[in-house]
Amino acid sequence: MKLFMTTALALALAVPAFAQDKPGEGVTVRPILPVQIEEHFQHEILFRALEDLGYTIAEPNEAEYQTMILAVGAGDADFTAVEWRTLHDGFYQEAGGDAVMSKVGHYIEGALQGYLIDKKTYDSGIHDLSQLADPAVAKLFDADGDGKADLAGCIPGWGCERVIETGLDAYKLRDTVTHNQGAYQAMIADTMARFQNGQPILYYTWTPYWVSGALVPGRDVEWLSVPFTALPDGATGNTEFNGKNLGFAVDEIGIIARNDFLKANPAAAKLFEVAKLDINDISAENKMIADGQNSNDDIKRHADEWIKAHQADYDAWLAAARAAAK
Repeated sequence: MKLFMTTALALALAVPAFAQDKPGEGVTVRPILPVQIEEHFQHEILFRALEDLGYTIAEPNEAEYQTMILAVGAGDADFTAVEWRTLHDGFYQEAGGDAVMSKVGHYIEGALQGYLIDKKTYDSGIHDLSQLADPAVAKLFDADGDGKADLAGCIPGWGCERVIETGLDAYKLRDTVTHNQGAYQAMIADTMARFQNGQPILYYTWTPYWVSGALVPGRDVEWLSVPFTALPDGATGNTEFNGKNLGFAVDEIGIIARNDFLKANPAAAKLFEVAKLDINDISAENKMIADGQNSNDDIKRHADEWIKAHQADYDAWLAAARAAAK
């Protein structure tokens, strides 16, 4: 009898301890990811943390950014981890904004976007995008023989296309610049081929992304400035980087989540609030993808390796999340 009572007491004490350790037990989380595999890594790290908190991760859906944010706003997903705070704010507001979802935490800071050209042409005196209003300058970047500069630009639905289109009007470049919006990876492959052939190149890109590890700013290419800031949808933000106005806000990439999900899941809400990922770690992981480690298993392994290398920080996230659930 005494043995039975001791065992029962031990079990009774273990249940609340387990509940505190796994506050998400019984809850399925519905993430939505971007189509770009280079942005799955930061989600996988959060998936691991949510699973360690007891949550079950539903099979993620994938979409372009505008659709992804609309899905969270409409209740078709609980969260995503790649909402650019300034760039995507128009999408965020159109999807219901703060009334239905929240921008949580400061996951990734210091993200850049802008226009770049090859260093040789930059050093010849082309430093500002507005110089492409001169047909002679624009023709340097003519890839298809129509006399206009070909800008390897931004896919519709990403958000950057709105900034570029606004800039083309503001800087009076419509007559001399073509904004190409095909498959980005194909456009960049063509851009790199032109660079290898010694031809001038003009393209849009962002960080963190592998392109700036292949065409290195300061060595192979240079950022162009713009004459003044012209952002769409009345957006504001700091567009200055290293003394240049890049024309895009220096941004933060973060988590957006449904308000009802956050309210019902304080552990997940706290995790989203405290999680932090160095932008250079993402660039390094993206380089591994570009070098061929691009399967789902590779991405999962990259996340596991990151957690192991940052175990103390990761454990602190989990401790804060568990404390919030008490």
